[in-house]
Amino acid sequence: MTGPLVPFREIVLKVHSRCDLACDHCYIYEHADQSWLTRPKAISDEAISWTALRLAEHAKSHALPSVSVILHGGEPLLAGPARLRRVCEELTRALDSLAELDLRIHTNGLQLSPRYLDLFDEFHVKVGISLDGDRTANDRHRRFADGRTSHPLVLRAVDLLREDRYRHLYLGLLCTVDVANDPVAVYDALAALDPPRIDFLLPHATWDAPPARPNGSPTAYADWLLTAFDHWDALGRRVPVRLFESVLSTLAGGPSLTESLGLAPTDLVVVETDGTLEQVDSLKSAYEGAAATGFDVFHHTFDEVAAHPGVKARQQELAGVSGTCRRCPVVRSCGGGLYTHRYSERGGFDSPSVYCSDLEGLIRGIECRTADALVPAALTDPGALLAEHRELTRTLLARLHGELDGRGGPAWDRAWQLTLDLDADGDVLDSVWSHPYTRTWLGDALQALLMGRPDAVARALRLPCYLASALVAAGVPTPVPVPYEHGLLHLPGLGVLRIGDDHESGIHERGTAEVEPTADGFTATVGGTSRRVRLAVADDHWHPVRTVGGTAGAPLLRLDDLDRYRDCFGSAALPRLSAAEVRDWDKAFTDAWKIIRAVAPEQSAEVAHCLGTLTPLTSDTPSVPAVFGRSSTREQALRGHGYGALGLAPAPRPEQLAIDLLRGARRAKLNALLDITDLYAQDGWWRHPAPWQDEEVPVSELLAGISERAALAAFDPEGAKQAGRALDTLEGAAELTVGGRRLLAQLRRELAHHSGLDHFDPGRSGPDLADSGLAGSGLAGPEHGVSAHGRLDRADPDRPGSGHSTYLAPPPRNASDPTGPRTAGRSPLPLVGAAGHLDLECCGQQEQGRKDQSCCHG
Repeated sequence: MTGPLVPFREIVLKVHSRCDLACDHCYIYEHADQSWLTRPKAISDEAISWTALRLAEHAKSHALPSVSVILHGGEPLLAGPARLRRVCEELTRALDSLAELDLRIHTNGLQLSPRYLDLFDEFHVKVGISLDGDRTANDRHRRFADGRTSHPLVLRAVDLLREDRYRHLYLGLLCTVDVANDPVAVYDALAALDPPRIDFLLPHATWDAPPARPNGSPTAYADWLLTAFDHWDALGRRVPVRLFESVLSTLAGGPSLTESLGLAPTDLVVVETDGTLEQVDSLKSAYEGAAATGFDVFHHTFDEVAAHPGVKARQQELAGVSGTCRRCPVVRSCGGGLYTHRYSERGGFDSPSVYCSDLEGLIRGIECRTADALVPAALTDPGALLAEHRELTRTLLARLHGELDGRGGPAWDRAWQLTLDLDADGDVLDSVWSHPYTRTWLGDALQALLMGRPDAVARALRLPCYLASALVAAGVPTPVPVPYEHGLLHLPGLGVLRIGDDHESGIHERGTAEVEPTADGFTATVGGTSRRVRLAVADDHWHPVRTVGGTAGAPLLRLDDLDRYRDCFGSAALPRLSAAEVRDWDKAFTDAWKIIRAVAPEQSAEVAHCLGTLTPLTSDTPSVPAVFGRSSTREQALRGHGYGALGLAPAPRPEQLAIDLLRGARRAKLNALLDITDLYAQDGWWRHPAPWQDEEVPVSELLAGISERAALAAFDPEGAKQAGRALDTLEGAAELTVGGRRLLAQLRRELAHHSGLDHFDPGRSGPDLADSGLAGSGLAGPEHGVSAHGRLDRADPDRPGSGHSTYLAPPPRNASDPTGPRTAGRSPLPLVGAAGHLDLECCGQQEQGRKDQSCCHG
């Protein structure tokens, strides 16, 4: 099998091959493989040393930051404290300065005592204990060979582990499900022991040796687990249950949290007591020798084992499951089930899990119970989407502070402290958090720092420009030292002030001005000379942001042709417009808005809510082809902008501008949603037919095409029909999260609404839709105005444009924004921010399970 080698990050080390219990469901002693009979009881010193050596060379070769070693058996405590100390010492010494060592032990607890726990405390060994619930449940399988109960001894071990001196070693409880037990009683018995985590495990079974189903139900295990889930949920989910949390994670687009579910490649290897290297231990349930590789630690490296066909077979993600599973809507959550559970003598492992009906029932049952809670508020509440983006910008600023790590000097320290003070006081900084090009600046500064550019700190030190802009807009009389460059002082969203006079060229090229807000503007002081600026009055020095709209029912938008970060669309941004050009834009926008209100009133409300800024673009600059889905490169990821900005080229007719506005705003909304939530996962693993073209496309492209055609349904009924057929295609798509399915339902309702309405008649109203590229395709090409850049079409409130004699002071907030001041419930701005939904550290190199999520742009 092809594909890059996946290094092992988890090692199961068998330190003893015998057990002091006789559990009748144990896969090691009771199932097909009986190789334990040939193993030495305890691992030898030589095997310990070679294992440590192989692990160290593997960690070094692959630059692994950490590795987990699970001490296992049999019953690992039978190895005794001295041998366990030898294991811990050798592993710790071998990995010292190479990788962090995460040591764990899985035990039945019968031998657990302070002498073991003191040893585990010394080497930071976390302890997981097997317990199947209350005494009745536990005694069903977990007994001594003479039939005696083990339950009191296990409880004694757990009580010892819960003592204050050992509590930090308590890893959790592992419970094998038996459907004959009462799921509520089992959960309550486990939860009463206050474990950090509960693991529910399905008993190992294959198609040749299927699991017990006492009542004959094909979903007996799903029913049992769902009863436990309902009880867990009703009690407030106080104790984490990994199986349930894994399903919830994958339903929301996140990774699986357990080997038994999901499509993540395996990265585990087993070292037996004789030093032989084997595949995952559960394979012993399939057939004699199923786990064998033919390798051992004395003669072979871990890399050789990682290249073994059996290991590679469990690293193929979607390609590694059966054809039936690949077509199943829940495969992203179940992953085809545990590899062992797929086995049959006739079909090998190329089958669904023997628990297939149970897994599907469990996943669908949890989705049905939790869908409303899992759907992000931003999908149903426009105000929540705006609020999420404000928080995202705050988080990025906190990340910038952390990346600077003191390199900003006193200037940054002053600006950061002012940021903290203003953020704690209320909503003064909301105009900064809401400003789309604040995000562009943050991405630019972060990228510069991550790439080690020489001007990176200077880019970050533009923060005072944004603080001063917010204070001026709010009329808060707090002076701020603001840097200016090239003789220009930028106040994002308000305007640009030229420092000095024409005859002073070069004198004021770079420096700091003190900006102090006034009732109607601000004063800027440089070298003892002050200049008074009224926001609404333009002159030779002050160039304010201008606006379009605000009449005939059209929203008032910034026409930003000044912001230094506005050039982030596929086409180039136009330079400062003349007054006549602004009047042309205003008339075209107002006329276009009349058409939108008449033809698509629901969409007009959506556009008015999301759009705050228009950025004029050149019409003759070649634009990048439309890129759907998430950016995968660091440059694209960091060069986007926040929600609310739209880049448009001049349109030849108001009808075309109306189409461009609707299309661009819909793209903006979809991209804004993708910035803060997962609508799909594993984008590109499947491809789907698109009614508007011959080539099949990934879910991201199909969803974007549906969304745009739904927005333009009133203008392009044929495109709306295509969108409806595409919706049918996606109905059972495995990639979609709960949020993605809710979005599909919204789009279906939108299309159904338009199907009963009169549509825009180009013959009656004038625009030639065939020329616009919309007839039959539903899409307007970039030559007609909307930039087709991947993170495209968003308007920005941060530019001093020129309007029809209307200027911005303060920046406009659409009346439809219901969020208002958001001090209540907002967390303080952290000194160093975790990037929340965005993973800035990777920017195109996302952590496993989030590989298709773009990092930083809106």
